[in-house]
Amino acid sequence: MRTPQVFLLPDKPVESLDAYIAGGGGEALKQALTMPREQIIAEVKKSGLRGRGGAGFPTGLKWAGVAHDPCPTKYLVCNGSEGEPGSFKDHMLMRKNPYQLLEGIAIGAYAIQAKKAFLGIKASSQKEVRAVRRAIAEMLEGNVLGPTPIELVLGPEDYLFGEEKALLEVIEGRDPMPREADNPPYVDGLFVTDPTEPNPTVVNNVETLSNIPHIVQRGAGWFRTIGTPDSPGTMIFTVCEDVRRPGVYELPMGTSLRTLVYDYAGGPPAGQQFKGFLSGVANRVVLPSRLDTPLNFNSLHAIGSGLGSGGFIAYDNTACMVRVAHMFATFLWLESCNQCSSCKVGTNQSMTYLEKLMEGRRDGTDIDFVIEGAMMAPHGNRCYLPVEHSLSCPSIVGSFSGEFIAHYGRGCQDCRSLVLPKIHDFDEDKHTFTYSPGRITP
Repeated sequence: MRTPQVFLLPDKPVESLDAYIAGGGGEALKQALTMPREQIIAEVKKSGLRGRGGAGFPTGLKWAGVAHDPCPTKYLVCNGSEGEPGSFKDHMLMRKNPYQLLEGIAIGAYAIQAKKAFLGIKASSQKEVRAVRRAIAEMLEGNVLGPTPIELVLGPEDYLFGEEKALLEVIEGRDPMPREADNPPYVDGLFVTDPTEPNPTVVNNVETLSNIPHIVQRGAGWFRTIGTPDSPGTMIFTVCEDVRRPGVYELPMGTSLRTLVYDYAGGPPAGQQFKGFLSGVANRVVLPSRLDTPLNFNSLHAIGSGLGSGGFIAYDNTACMVRVAHMFATFLWLESCNQCSSCKVGTNQSMTYLEKLMEGRRDGTDIDFVIEGAMMAPHGNRCYLPVEHSLSCPSIVGSFSGEFIAHYGRGCQDCRSLVLPKIHDFDEDKHTFTYSPGRITP
């Protein structure tokens, strides 16, 4: 099932620069290079495009802040790591149309007068790396990549590679360790050697920048005809686990969660009912009673959850939510940089007592320790990772308290095994995901 408003994710991969240009590709960059930079930024502002990496920050405002900074050296970084469990949209965009992404990077870099642009991708994402490398080579040879150099940076498998300050560390040749400084990259950016010259840096994700050529070429007014007033455009949603048609679907913002999981993902397995949905590991659980919630930033926030990067992990009534909570906590603890107590102590505490509940070794007091551990953030944490745990874990416990009580003193009784949906590959014909070998099985 498709919608006529799909424009980011083609049905078939764009396999050459000639094919991209034949479909109108490259025209937006040509147009942008004839426009005043301020006009490009103003158009992106008017479009209402919000970041698709999770926070939903207005893209035009971020660009304007960096462009107007008096520091003469600026950078643009595209985050292509996408390590969030349950999400695979950026991978699909890079596989199916890397030219669109590179054109968006080139336009953004030109608009903010960036000295250089970087695209960070995990070295393990071999299909994406090959597609992007091919596209860069073709576009350079065809002289259609714009005046700003674009460098591909291959990073580690770590989840924290996707944290924007840790991403900058990798670009600078270090490990993906979140910086101690509170300032975001658009204040203190790349290669800072003098505090009076902070080199402000725009960091946008793959889907965000893939929208830019369409906005420049078709205009902000066109973009706002799709989606909702607070969240214009489309978004690419991933749906995995307990659905009949797992997949990656581009839909107008404002489409209901019900439409996504039933009309596109096929509903729950035969004979089962949905129990809950989690947008990655960073948001509170969404219950089936909220299925008619529109998928946009404000609506998900209004029900106490979040849109995140649009990756929804669906669980049906056969899933043990104690195991889900333990699996998420374990993932976040293992992926922690251990630089702050919120993760090193707090997330570890939650994980440990959830494991005791699963094994039936303790009683109801364990829940207090689980929540206490989760709520150690945000207190001195260097990045958002422990905050993610403070949102998802207490939400799962509160929404399914009966299941947790049932585990007191008896543990899991024939609860099915669960696998963390850290997606590595997708077979579009079979509608099946392959998960990373680094998965967690409680």
